[in-house]
Amino acid sequence: MARGAYTLARVAVRVRAAACWLWWLGVIAAAPGTAVTFSPTGRRIGVMAGAALFIVTAVTAYLVRVGRYEERAEAASRAAKTVILQDRRVTARTWLLRRRWWLLAAFVVAAASSLALPCAGGMLMAGLGAGLWARSRRVARIERRGDALLWVRLDGNPSAYHLTGIAAGDAAPGGGPRR
Repeated sequence: MARGAYTLARVAVRVRAAACWLWWLGVIAAAPGTAVTFSPTGRRIGVMAGAALFIVTAVTAYLVRVGRYEERAEAASRAAKTVILQDRRVTARTWLLRRRWWLLAAFVVAAASSLALPCAGGMLMAGLGAGLWARSRRVARIERRGDALLWVRLDGNPSAYHLTGIAAGDAAPGGGPRR
């Protein structure tokens, strides 16, 4: 590494990695709840409660601290020439490795909650993933509007964003794969 070099990861990729894992683990945790017939509340009530939880959680995940990304994008500084831009896959893998035990615990709780309220825990988790995916789309709009990609320093202040040109890195605005 060059003197003064540091690593940057895409903000949208980190949000999108969380959304992907929470969505799929939630769907998998909710699926066995459709087969549960011995629940004290019943399958119909569980699925209806899960649908309500999905909607409320998705909207809440999208709206909580919604102005944070715009404020930080306005205060962002240009990235130095000595920075190392982290690959999209590496960023997603790092996010997963740091949170794998929390995801496993959340999955087990969501799947086990099907015994009391079928599908509700999994749909809650999937709703959180859907809300975070919508949040990554919001970051994409901010990036397109500013014609710059948002990056965060891994070893420094996570609230201090850095900007690069729209062609930097291997991920499109919003964190998806570049086409």
